[in-house]
Amino acid sequence: MKSPFTFKATPIEDVVGSKLAPIMKNDTTPWYKKHHLIMLNLLLLIPIMSSGTNGYDGSLMNGLQSLETWRHQFGHPQGTMLGFVNAAQCFGALMGSLMASWFADHLGRKKSLVFGLFGIVIATIIQSTSKGLGQLIASRWILGSFGQVAMQASPMLIAELAYPSHRGKLTAVFNTFFYAGAILASWTCYGVSKKTSSWGWRIPTLLQMGYPLLQICFLYFLPESPRWLIAHDRHNEAIQILVKYHGGGNEDSELVKAEIGEITEAIEMDKQSKSTSWLQLVKTPGNRKRTYIAITIAIASQWAGNAVISYYFTLVLDTIGYTGPTTQTLINGLLQIFNFIVAVGASLMVDRVGRRGLLLTSSIGMLVSYIIWTVLSQRFESTHTKGYGQGVLAFIFIYFFCYDIGYTPLVVAYPSEIFPFYLRAKGLTVSNASVQMSLIVGGFCNSIAMTNLGWKYYIVFCVLDFLIVLNVYFFYPETKGYSLEEIVQIFDGDDTDSVDVEIAGGLNSGSFEKHDSSSNSEFASF
Repeated sequence: MKSPFTFKATPIEDVVGSKLAPIMKNDTTPWYKKHHLIMLNLLLLIPIMSSGTNGYDGSLMNGLQSLETWRHQFGHPQGTMLGFVNAAQCFGALMGSLMASWFADHLGRKKSLVFGLFGIVIATIIQSTSKGLGQLIASRWILGSFGQVAMQASPMLIAELAYPSHRGKLTAVFNTFFYAGAILASWTCYGVSKKTSSWGWRIPTLLQMGYPLLQICFLYFLPESPRWLIAHDRHNEAIQILVKYHGGGNEDSELVKAEIGEITEAIEMDKQSKSTSWLQLVKTPGNRKRTYIAITIAIASQWAGNAVISYYFTLVLDTIGYTGPTTQTLINGLLQIFNFIVAVGASLMVDRVGRRGLLLTSSIGMLVSYIIWTVLSQRFESTHTKGYGQGVLAFIFIYFFCYDIGYTPLVVAYPSEIFPFYLRAKGLTVSNASVQMSLIVGGFCNSIAMTNLGWKYYIVFCVLDFLIVLNVYFFYPETKGYSLEEIVQIFDGDDTDSVDVEIAGGLNSGSFEKHDSSSNSEFASF
């Protein structure tokens, strides 16, 4: 008898696209039984952990604001000054995003990651030894700059190095590790919440270098992006990497031949017909649509109401009667674990449900839950009934469930895949810069508005969530079922069929024709 919990496998065409699907359809061996794919996915944890560092910072500031030792050390900052402490990291990240594009295109994805990680370690040392607000703010600015260099290089490296059938899931998993960092930070703050010395806040601050140091230890083994190597005429190195990690050491692998051909063709077409200036982001209708999506998904990810919780959870809990530091850090810790579980689960569904499906479901769920959250907050303020406060807390978790199924996994993954190679670094720069500018505005507005308006401020996010739903519905296309090179067809038209490409360095030349995508072949899900 068939189990009711058995799911139909996702058709391979819905994952890798019509060109690679015919080659991969007969491979029924699960990835976890292939040594080369196990090694590749373990190595990709190195750039994935960059998101954990980012998440650690977000939850760290929440936890530190709950600690009396931190408030005493820095003169109990609040309002505009508290907003500036949070925004300093965003100002640094905004500058870092501009550097990151140049580093990623000219030095390579891997070297950019190395540069960013060492900078984070230095900034963490400066922050953990702070004696006043000036040093604290400066350290957070430096942290934001170098952190953004690492954050921007990482998803590009994952998207360009991942095995074709794993790309969607791994790029989506990347941003879910934000919560892996948040979990570590929130529970560290909970553990030191009763300490009375300055080590009560210095210990969790020092641990901010934990993920970067772990990444640095294994960076030597991480390969460079094959697409970046091909773009810089280092074909032999790219072929060796793909043969080792995609072909399992088989130099005659049909999959590797097809990938090399597809990548080489796309990059050669870019070199012949495209400039790489920033104006390319808005020069064609397809690029304008890509840029619009990159900007709007970035703004939505920070102005859907989540940033109030991410950076000012203490103020939110104060408005519903949860005021003790131990209680606040405990709730924050539980929320981060909940977020991580939901976000990872959703990231593994991107090839089954699709990017558009997840984002639309997420947006509608956030709108509904935020409206109920707002109403319950008003009732608590009017009646001070404990049940309403508990209801608000419950809907904070429900809201984040909705946020985590769409925006957590896709705010980085979606922009990473919609831009062609020659614009990928610049497109991510625009998206990341939009995130940071949104955070800067929110960093000042949210603390002031929460202090002066309380629950009434939530009405703003109810309106914004409604607009976000409309935006996703009308302007966000589905990208599942396309390889990284094939996605160009969605935005620029179906005029990019493959041609014969001569491949040097040990692989035979091959003809890669466009295949019919109606095949019913299936494969075991990653």
